[in-house]
Amino acid sequence: MSDARHSFAIPGPFRLRRGGELPAVELAYETWGRLNEDRDNAVLIFTGMSPSAHAASSPADPAPGWWEEMVGPSRPIDTNRYFVVCVNSLGSCFGSTGPASTNPATGQPYRLDFPVLNLEDVASSGKALLDHLGIDSLYSVVGPSMGGMTSLAFAVMYPGVARSLVLLSCGARSLPFATALRSLQREMIRKDPAWEGGSYPAGAGPIEGMRLARKLGMITYRSAQEWEQRFGRERIASERLTGDGFAMDFEVEAYLEHHAQKFTGQFDANCYLYLSRASDLFDLADHGGSVEAALRRIKTDRVLVIGVTTDFLFPIAQQRELAEGLQAQGRHVSFVELPSIQGHDSFLADMDRFRPVICEFYNGDWQALGARCSAV
Repeated sequence: MSDARHSFAIPGPFRLRRGGELPAVELAYETWGRLNEDRDNAVLIFTGMSPSAHAASSPADPAPGWWEEMVGPSRPIDTNRYFVVCVNSLGSCFGSTGPASTNPATGQPYRLDFPVLNLEDVASSGKALLDHLGIDSLYSVVGPSMGGMTSLAFAVMYPGVARSLVLLSCGARSLPFATALRSLQREMIRKDPAWEGGSYPAGAGPIEGMRLARKLGMITYRSAQEWEQRFGRERIASERLTGDGFAMDFEVEAYLEHHAQKFTGQFDANCYLYLSRASDLFDLADHGGSVEAALRRIKTDRVLVIGVTTDFLFPIAQQRELAEGLQAQGRHVSFVELPSIQGHDSFLADMDRFRPVICEFYNGDWQALGARCSAV
């Protein structure tokens, strides 16, 4: 299969973990590289909450992808060696079935009639795609943030399918602090009158609520250390001031506003609500009664766990918990703590630190990787 954008119809009904079903599911995905003769060189990528399947550029779409520096020829996830598949999450709004999709029973968008979504459902849709592609054995499954939790769900639900597992800036569950932040984001959206109880018209919606939710999100994705170095007390240039005494005065405020405006209108509000809640609902302990029991089900040969010391959305202790738990179950684990100052977003922003670690893992350079590892 050549590099391209694809869409796959999962035969219905597609039953979801917490009840309810979808009569049909469309799954958007992109591929890079070639599947080898043994059909065992595939790398499956699950994304964070807001990205599409466009992880890297291709002839079908030459625009840079959200992980452009990680996926491609001679890059850490090398498309000269691997057949790379990135899935747009079930529930998203970039081609996969979600709350913004048309409900065939009504001819209208699902909106809040969409069933409760779990990350296990996202993982199940990824497995259905692999079955469609005729892939029984993955070289690796990889995911950052929400995608890391989805990768954990996949590894627990389908033990032995992936021969290696790469978990970036994620955890076995959402901690109360992260849940509280996401809960406030969801409230900002739902309190916007333009949300209209989830029944806003297509192309419209809670713009102000999404703008504020994105600002709060950006605060959780970065670190105070980075902003101190990057902005300090720098003020907005006088020609950009409005005269309003409570308008933006500092460059860090302008930064947040820029990212909020860029995000607003690109992501459907109901899809955001569903994926945000799915992140909070995920708990690895649901698979067996404890995190330890769940990790016992994972049968991958090798695992790479990467965390960032400045990440307060998924603190480094959560990655250490995964690494220690997997090692206790006899898995070969490489655990790397990175001193990036970009916080949770480091897996997107600090490629100079992330690229070498992932490259060494996929190349089997255990001596170099071992020198980076923290004790578990």
